[in-house]
Amino acid sequence: MTAPTTSSGQAIPASFDRRRAEGRGAADTTRAFRTAALLGWRMEANWTDPLLFFIYSVAKPVASALMLVFMLEIVAGPGARGLRGFVIVGSALWSFVISGMAGLAWSVLDDRERYRMLKYIYVSPSDFLVMLMGRGLARLAIGAMGALIVLVVGVVFLGLGFDFGRVDWSLLAVVVLLGLTAIVALGVILAAVCLQTRQESWSYPEAVAGALFLVVGAVFPLAVLPQPVQAVGLAMPLTWWLEGVRRSLFPDGRSAIGGDGSLWAAAGGGASPGSGTIVVALLVTTLVATLAATAIFRASERRAKDRGLIDRTTGS
Repeated sequence: MTAPTTSSGQAIPASFDRRRAEGRGAADTTRAFRTAALLGWRMEANWTDPLLFFIYSVAKPVASALMLVFMLEIVAGPGARGLRGFVIVGSALWSFVISGMAGLAWSVLDDRERYRMLKYIYVSPSDFLVMLMGRGLARLAIGAMGALIVLVVGVVFLGLGFDFGRVDWSLLAVVVLLGLTAIVALGVILAAVCLQTRQESWSYPEAVAGALFLVVGAVFPLAVLPQPVQAVGLAMPLTWWLEGVRRSLFPDGRSAIGGDGSLWAAAGGGASPGSGTIVVALLVTTLVATLAATAIFRASERRAKDRGLIDRTTGS
């Protein structure tokens, strides 16, 4: 029996293990994800002392929430107190969206444009999508820290009425898990777009997040929007995620989906969706977003390889 050879005709040593170049299944996938998450955290947090990093990470979401609350107080006057919880929860959770969606896209741009390591990551045995999600985990952790601080500030300093005894913990756990999955899926779609684009790609993630901020009921009910725009919002998993978290934390709070003048009420959905409806809608929209993200990213990946975009620095 002749020894196996490479494409150039060189003999492959009998002791060579092809799995070293192809990965060893779940064990290598887990190791790659863990390594990427640790790398992402060190890239985000290792540049300064912990106190300064903490201040930097929470200053933006807290400042955004305070600005929205004070603007609401000035515009709506005494009637704004009933909307304060609505605005604080929405602005706090939006830090997850910014961190998750933009974090995955910026990881592609960092490795391609700034560090110029994307081509070396691609030739490693690890799946690039796994590495990308690991890198994004660090930014999600930072977003979670900012969201928690905003909620604490709302309860302690802004008079946000909160009762631990009334929290629907089972609903909260389900919608948080599904919501984070949806955020990662949308981030993967943005990462796929950034694999193809150039020039101003750095601004795309925040631009998309800003557009979604308008249509998903983050800080104002969907009823204030035209009905076609409301339909777009109802098709987004982020809308149902925000509604589910609000419902679980503040059962008597205002709904972003239902109410007078809303498309939901006009379609016969009632004053506001129930908890079961929220979970089912979030599950369906998240599943669609996840399947679309996987297909779009793989198609973008194949095109980037064919066009030589992985090892190209666009100068953006």
